[in-house]
Amino acid sequence: MIISDMEAGLEHLSRSTTRASDVMLVVAEPYYRSLETAGRVKRMAAELGIPKIYAIANKVRTPADAQAVQTFCEKHGLDILATVPHDEKLIAASQIPQAPLDFYPESAAVLAVVGLAEKLRAMLN
Repeated sequence: MIISDMEAGLEHLSRSTTRASDVMLVVAEPYYRSLETAGRVKRMAAELGIPKIYAIANKVRTPADAQAVQTFCEKHGLDILATVPHDEKLIAASQIPQAPLDFYPESAAVLAVVGLAEKLRAMLN
C-alpha cells in the first residue's frame, strides 16, 4: 500500500500523477473555497477513472461545520469516510515540530485519523 499526501490544489490531478490510484481521499474543510476545491478534485479524480473517491471532513468545530460538509458531499456524490475535528494540539505539534501522534496521541483528531487508517486497511485488504 502506498499513501501519497499531495499538496493542496489540482496540479497533481491535471498532470495525471494519481491516475493509477485505487482510492482518492478528498479533504474538505467547512469553508466555501475548500468545498469548491473538493468538488473540482472529485470531478477530476472521476475523469481519471479512480474507482473509489471519498471525502474526509477536516477541521470540523461545530455541528454546523459538520452539516455544511455533509450537505456539500451529498450534493456532489461523495461519501464521508471520516470526520477530523479541529484541534489546537495539532497546531502546537506543528510548531515544535513533532508528529501529532507522538505529541498528543489521545487527541480527538489523532484518534479520528487512526480510525480512518483502520477503515482504509480493512477496505483495501
